[in-house]
Amino acid sequence: MQRFKQLFPLKRCVTFGMIHVGPLPGTPNYKGSIGSLIETACLEAEIFKKCSIDAVIVENMHDIPYIHYSKITPETTAVMTRVCSAVRQSLPKSIKCGVQVLASANKEALAVAQAANLDFIRAEGFVFGHVADEGYTNACAGDLLRYRRNIEAENILIFTDIKKKHSSHAITSDISIEETAKAAEFFLSDGVIVTGMATGHAASVKEVSDVKRSVKIPVLVGSGVTTENVGSFIGKADGVIVGTHFKKDDRWENMVSEDKVKRFMDKIMSYEEESAEETF
Repeated sequence: MQRFKQLFPLKRCVTFGMIHVGPLPGTPNYKGSIGSLIETACLEAEIFKKCSIDAVIVENMHDIPYIHYSKITPETTAVMTRVCSAVRQSLPKSIKCGVQVLASANKEALAVAQAANLDFIRAEGFVFGHVADEGYTNACAGDLLRYRRNIEAENILIFTDIKKKHSSHAITSDISIEETAKAAEFFLSDGVIVTGMATGHAASVKEVSDVKRSVKIPVLVGSGVTTENVGSFIGKADGVIVGTHFKKDDRWENMVSEDKVKRFMDKIMSYEEESAEETF
């Protein structure tokens, strides 16, 4: 928790906004312009900056259909590094930046973060194997943390999904989400992420609460958070990651809407003011 508090010295729930990079070179929907990918990502970063968001996560969400991390090719890492570097340079240091490379390309994400001077990554498959859309995902904590040490990137935090969305967890059905969180904590995760079943689906408030009581590391909500339901997670989560809800028409593939981000951040700040009044 100390490392999280050093990165986010806030007395409220931290808000992470998603920048979904357009289709990268080599993927089926690539449009043929790396410059356009960078320009759009920076435009969305500017919206988040104007709305005083706490952090952004850059993700190759449009690279559908995703491939197994063992098949990720060099151009994905290279272009994500270019995009992330541009986003980092466009934002003040007070807004923290992270990256996720799909699917479960966690070493690649660390390499990007190290090269682009980012603060954290979001990692899938940290503890316990599971079956995802793109196939079987092995647990990676041991390899990933050794890689972080080897490239001298220990300043980069690793936030880890548990019982992640878009996956079957039948092979670990005898292991509760609380025990999964404890395993992630034991394996030195810098924070766990609780999600719903799919992108845009809200996480269970009960699961978030249960996980929060089970571990001493930060607990983040990773899907389905909206202006309407965020109050349910205040006091139960250390942070919320918002993607779909910040997009026009609540569609993840659309551009970020400044109005939606502003209304959400106004709501978050109202909770901070209420908390301050109660403390006073």
